[in-house]
Amino acid sequence: MSENTMRAVTIKEFGGPDVLNVEEVARPEPLPTEVLVRVHAAGVNPVDWKTREGRGMAGLQTLPLILGWDVSGVVEEVGFGVTTLAPGDEVYGMPWFPRAAGGYAEYATAPARQWARKPAALDHVHAAAVPLAALTAWQIVVDTADVQAGQRVLVTAAAGGVGHFAVQFARHRGAQVIATARAARHPWLKEIGADETIDYTATRFEDAAKDVDVVIDLVGDAHDRTSTRALGALRPGGLLVAVPGGVSPELAEAAEARGVRVTPFLVEPDGAALTEIAGLIDAGDVAVAVEETFALDRVREAHARGETGRTRGKLVLTVTD
Repeated sequence: MSENTMRAVTIKEFGGPDVLNVEEVARPEPLPTEVLVRVHAAGVNPVDWKTREGRGMAGLQTLPLILGWDVSGVVEEVGFGVTTLAPGDEVYGMPWFPRAAGGYAEYATAPARQWARKPAALDHVHAAAVPLAALTAWQIVVDTADVQAGQRVLVTAAAGGVGHFAVQFARHRGAQVIATARAARHPWLKEIGADETIDYTATRFEDAAKDVDVVIDLVGDAHDRTSTRALGALRPGGLLVAVPGGVSPELAEAAEARGVRVTPFLVEPDGAALTEIAGLIDAGDVAVAVEETFALDRVREAHARGETGRTRGKLVLTVTD
């Protein structure tokens, strides 16, 4: 492999995990205002395997495609005009989303301000688990719902990547947090900030949680009509943030009939927010959970593992030692 090439996971057609292949491809070059990052680790997210299948963000991509939006690594080179970062800086980010970022590779480029300095308390594996999931949770809790102290916040799929950050950010803002997850995850969720836990396999969460100010639904109506059912947990005027699947006409109509609000959500790159999140992590206020790591050559296994929907926190690809 020459200095102008790199190893990357490519897909040439949409399909199952078998369409993921590690190949030698051209190494990207940073344009003005961009930085080239040597990737040490890349997070694996549900949007990755959904896009691989032809769903998710597939409609915005061009094949062949290098998946991956979660990156932690070291700045290798900076383009003209970059003043905020320098070669050798340890950074993490969620660049370009929803356009392709090429995170499943040895190198990635993106505008300098879509990156932030990696939390000093984390190694690259744990830092790579943060950007997409934490930015999703942050932009929901802080920007979209503007969660306030004393409010009741219900988080579905609370033990997952986005969920475990949403629990912690809502708790950090002084909310009372109710988390849904399998019973085995309850002690851990309480450790990281959940005030109440609901075993969704044994109890209808909308029956157990009432007068909720904000529901952060990370499951969606495709699974047991979770978003529609969540409307029943809200107080009048409460807000449902429906992440997977967004807001269908039927869900919007049901929300209006109940006198509650509902909004879809899609995360955006945000280096400034990642800097704030890094501060919370370094202060010990936010924990990062990594369930399992996989070498780049085992990317198919990582996707198959993620699709089970039974992970605590995140799965991460290790790219560079």
